[in-house]
Amino acid sequence: MTQQESEKVRQLYLLYEQPMYRIAFAVLKQQESAEDAVSDAFIRIINRLNKIGDPASEKTKAYIIRVIKSAAIDQYRKNKIFYTRQQSMDNDDFALQIPDNTDVESDVLDRVPLQFLDELSPGDRQLVNLRCIHGLSWRDTAKRLSIGEAAARKRFQRIRKRLSSMKEGSDHE
Repeated sequence: MTQQESEKVRQLYLLYEQPMYRIAFAVLKQQESAEDAVSDAFIRIINRLNKIGDPASEKTKAYIIRVIKSAAIDQYRKNKIFYTRQQSMDNDDFALQIPDNTDVESDVLDRVPLQFLDELSPGDRQLVNLRCIHGLSWRDTAKRLSIGEAAARKRFQRIRKRLSSMKEGSDHE
């Protein structure tokens, strides 16, 4: 990293570290997670430092806000997956948490026993794995599966409906 790039990172940090933390904390509601999100965001910013002009410009500020929101949402998903796994392991009945929709703010979760995943095709299991276990974005999930983003969303919606009906059928037994 050149001296000029180091100076730009220092300026960005001085200008945006606190606002970034506040945004991340508003999303995550936990100090440690917000700090992790800010760190992740700065790593992303440093990797794209050549795309940033004047650190104090409105364009840079808008970019920084997008990056921290994205990092905070990614951190939220990681935390949700971790806590879901931890709670499930605490209960002897290990289950996969499948979000009701793609909104990060959604706290509505269906508990689906892992045995139901065995009944899915390998491709559908892979989609659920990428999306729910690894927490990949729709874009990254679609890319890994070599399908369109809309197709991945629709397929996931159908899988979710199928798993819900399997769960309802087992609840009535």
